[in-house]
Amino acid sequence: MAYVIGVDCGTSGTKTVLFDESGNVIASHTVEYPMYQPKNGYAEQDPADWENAMVETIKAVMAKSGVKKEDVKGIGISGQMHGLVMLDKNNKVLRNSIIWCDQRTAAQVSWMNENIGEKKLIEITANPALTGWTAAKILWVKDNEPEIFEKCRHILLPKDYLRFILTGEYATEVSDASGMQLLDVPGRKWSSELCEKMGIDMSLLGKVYESCEITGVLTGKMAEALGLEKGTPVVGGAGDNAAAAVGTGVVEDGKAFTTIGTSGVVFAHTSSISIDPKGRVHTCCAAVPGSWHVMGVTQGAGLSLKWFRDNFCSAEKETAKLMGVDEYYLMDKEAETIPVGADRLLYLPYLMGERTPHLDPDARGVFFGLSAMHTKKHMLRAVLEGVSYSLRDCVEVFREMNISVSDMMACGGGGSSPLWRSMLADLYDCPVKTVASKEGPALGVALLATVGAGIYSSVPEACKAVIKTDKIQQPTAENVPVYEKYYRLYTQLYPALKEQYKTLGSI
Repeated sequence: MAYVIGVDCGTSGTKTVLFDESGNVIASHTVEYPMYQPKNGYAEQDPADWENAMVETIKAVMAKSGVKKEDVKGIGISGQMHGLVMLDKNNKVLRNSIIWCDQRTAAQVSWMNENIGEKKLIEITANPALTGWTAAKILWVKDNEPEIFEKCRHILLPKDYLRFILTGEYATEVSDASGMQLLDVPGRKWSSELCEKMGIDMSLLGKVYESCEITGVLTGKMAEALGLEKGTPVVGGAGDNAAAAVGTGVVEDGKAFTTIGTSGVVFAHTSSISIDPKGRVHTCCAAVPGSWHVMGVTQGAGLSLKWFRDNFCSAEKETAKLMGVDEYYLMDKEAETIPVGADRLLYLPYLMGERTPHLDPDARGVFFGLSAMHTKKHMLRAVLEGVSYSLRDCVEVFREMNISVSDMMACGGGGSSPLWRSMLADLYDCPVKTVASKEGPALGVALLATVGAGIYSSVPEACKAVIKTDKIQQPTAENVPVYEKYYRLYTQLYPALKEQYKTLGSI
């Protein structure tokens, strides 16, 4: 039996999972670490914490499993995207990594828009200039810490720093590199034009691979430290969302997934490049060679339900404790007693502004149509439906881009709710499924490692062999046209309120 390791370097911790070639979990281990916020809007982590967590978790899964080191045929790494790691000529880390959620780069984004142009950025990188992405962070260091920028000899992403530790190679792969805003996304290579305009020497950037290609092999020193075989292949791996796509089988046209966590993500695979000229969704290279993915984000998905629970559902919390069930289960049961459309009550889930399709930090939440007949249960159902409408907004942008969605997976905490899945099935008018494995990104990069090691011949073949569907929620035929009416009304509310949001933000 052959085995592979999937390492997932997240924001709160690193999780490593050892799988057999059929995708069964043999052993798993997680190590957490802190995030530092030296100023309001800043977010940093120490790359040494990622390194230590990776070493500890790989050693732990090997020790727990009893698997022979020579039977481990490959390693894949997934990671939080957009983080900036800078090394000097001696490969020492020059400063803490500025990570994905850091928002210090507004001035650099303005500079990029003025000096490169929004249209040019979308044309080359498939995305508008964004504060959280890596290029703006490099420019921030260049502007604010010139002595560090001068010493910099290598720029890596978080998971690619771990690759360097394992193999000694300076490398990345197309899915994660797409989130740097330095990659020619249609061409799947660094953009010399953008690097030149930003004053970033291309020699600082690692070699770009496809996600399932071997990027290097385990050094003797690391093999000894980890209890693995010297020369074990390390594949490109993938950024967290691209890895999750492989881990849920979203590797062919027509396939997509919806994640309902704090925010909501709708993510679709496409074998032909498609870029939204308005920049409402992100287009990045997929972890499948020669393919891309598009991704829409709604900011206040699970956050909306958590906000409602924390402020209005103390009775449900108490009852759930006494019954030994999850409070969200009780909230689902309450919402189920209210008809589709919540008796003409709509909710706009813009508690934290919005990204897709309305890139508007001033947008705020709204209950529309509230009347004396409505109860807390109506408001609860309206929240679930409002988030579902906002996720449908993402799918509508995909359709404008000629990307079809006929097969949808549901992930994240919200994806475990049968009621929420049924709403999504009705609004997408297609089946909504869950996968049997809950390992997501770690499984995704482990599958990429099976391809690199030659166990499977392609990423789709690996997914077909390993990924199993758990539950399937079909659309309810009579609900589809009712939801369509409510959704069309929902889409008219933001344009009607756009100017008022601005006014409210300025008061």
